[in-house]
Amino acid sequence: MGATTGRLSNNPAMPPLDALAQMIKDGRKITFFQGAGISTGAGIPDFRSPKTGLYANLAQYNLPYPEAVFDIDYFEENPSPFYTLAHELYPGNFKPTKFHYFQKLLQDRGQINRIYTQNIDTLERIAGIKDELIVEAHGSFATNHCIKCSKEMDNDTIKKHMHKEFNEDGIPRCSCGGLVKPDITFFGEGLPSKFFDSWEEDAEDVDLAIVVGTSLQVYPFASLPEEVGKDATRILINNNRVGNFKRKSDLVIIDDVEKVIEDLVERLGWNGELKTLSQGDDKEVTELADAIAKLDVDNKPIDDETADSKKLDDETTVEKSADEKHTNEKQDDKKTVDNKVSNKTNSENARGKDAPIVTDGENLKDDVESDKVNAKEVETPNDETPENTADLGAPTEKPVHDPKKDSDS
Repeated sequence: MGATTGRLSNNPAMPPLDALAQMIKDGRKITFFQGAGISTGAGIPDFRSPKTGLYANLAQYNLPYPEAVFDIDYFEENPSPFYTLAHELYPGNFKPTKFHYFQKLLQDRGQINRIYTQNIDTLERIAGIKDELIVEAHGSFATNHCIKCSKEMDNDTIKKHMHKEFNEDGIPRCSCGGLVKPDITFFGEGLPSKFFDSWEEDAEDVDLAIVVGTSLQVYPFASLPEEVGKDATRILINNNRVGNFKRKSDLVIIDDVEKVIEDLVERLGWNGELKTLSQGDDKEVTELADAIAKLDVDNKPIDDETADSKKLDDETTVEKSADEKHTNEKQDDKKTVDNKVSNKTNSENARGKDAPIVTDGENLKDDVESDKVNAKEVETPNDETPENTADLGAPTEKPVHDPKKDSDS
């Protein structure tokens, strides 16, 4: 394992990871505060990595500034860039990481109080975490609503209408004509009420707080660890030090999240259970992909009845037969044409460039001030000096600084 540092007031000689393992063995209930760092192991790139991050991939869309893709005003005028990204991020495209399954093991033992996540990828849900334990601070792809009439749309229908083969512009629309948007918190939108309601209930009851994979730069989420009571133990697991972990009882582990979990699970003796969960998920993800591939498709508004499947199959068969006949006739008439022309080239031209992949859920704008988000917002600690910038989220207001001039955003 890489560098691991930290301290524990009641036993400073005990290595931090050993101390954490002992706390879990003792049955302590955990409140998690997590960000994009727990999902990079799933293949979801972070927001700012050069060449591979979301911002780097957005250049091809000629956006006025990178954050515009998650700006509600821009979305209403030009939704195409967002849907191109969303097509890659919808549930079913990625599987949970070891960290997500570690949380499932904790849940099965009754040791999770709550999971506050900035991620929008729904991997906690896919791993089997109960909905009542999850607080998606910036919303997620789990549900979708029309921004005009508020009608809810299911994910399978949304994904079907995001395919340009079946919907000319690849933009899902409600029968009322409104755009259908995942329930992700965009700039200009308020945080989910569940975030504030849950924290009001949990703030005084946190026993063991684990802050993991987050830059702690998006407020009000970033202030939650500071709101934890003085009697609670706070643990940071991150690839670099962030936040204000200066209490005597704080414990800090600086390393790759997946490596930390591998080591921790070994100390707990949970390797077999973790392996079983991961193998079971491989089958579920395959079945999900097969189900999506077999979805019937049409060009009707989302909430209209879909075309009769048999009729659709019959029409497809007739069209295919006609195409094959036409192709054979042309080949007979043009025997002199070079038969080595690459079909692959034609296929690539028809498909276009691969759509960029985006991360799950945190740092859309590092320095966003959320003073007006909600009357219940939590206070921002004055001594916070965040460092990590690897997360993607969805704060509630547009960037305070000019995004075009803010090179760190």
